[in-house]
Amino acid sequence: MNQANSESQGSSADRPVVEVAYRVDQPRIERAVREILLAVGEDPDREGLQETPARVARMYGELFGGLHDDPKRHLGKFFTEQYDEVVLVRDISFCSVCEHHLLPFLGHVHIGYLPDGKVVGLSKLARVVDVVSRRPQVQERMTEQIADLLEKEVGARGVAVVVEATHTCMTIRGVRKPGSLCVTSAMKGLFRSNLSTRSEVMQLIYGGRR
Repeated sequence: MNQANSESQGSSADRPVVEVAYRVDQPRIERAVREILLAVGEDPDREGLQETPARVARMYGELFGGLHDDPKRHLGKFFTEQYDEVVLVRDISFCSVCEHHLLPFLGHVHIGYLPDGKVVGLSKLARVVDVVSRRPQVQERMTEQIADLLEKEVGARGVAVVVEATHTCMTIRGVRKPGSLCVTSAMKGLFRSNLSTRSEVMQLIYGGRR
């Protein structure tokens, strides 16, 4: 029997840490999920749950893939452009996981910046959001992290980041308030110091919706 077959036949306890979309310790997650199912009174060996621990391990590999990625790498390539007005990418969708309850929060990120002789590809901004969101997070920190990255790596004269999200830890448990929305913002450079510039980017974000 070759090595690949012997590993596939072994128990989860014998299998090494593997890569499932991103690096996770799949056997350890599987054992933990099985314990959770037992703790809530379920039978992890019944037909509908037999593959659940493995599914959850793969899911965590996707949801927490940002822990093993550096968002700065997406901002390393610039284009020289003498453009000095607002660049805005609106409604970048994301899904993250609240670090307090390990429940998802999801919504949209709006990113605006004032170039200083160089611009980045628009898709790179979406990739930054993807990396920063795919880790245990709180929305406030996520907002600041995205803004700080753009300010430092792009060298923009101003950065504005607004995040709107629905938190399932608030809508499906606890106070159970569906429809609630959390909005956070981070303003850097001219967007923080100049009121008219800040008003301009907020108008660009929300003006067409009302």
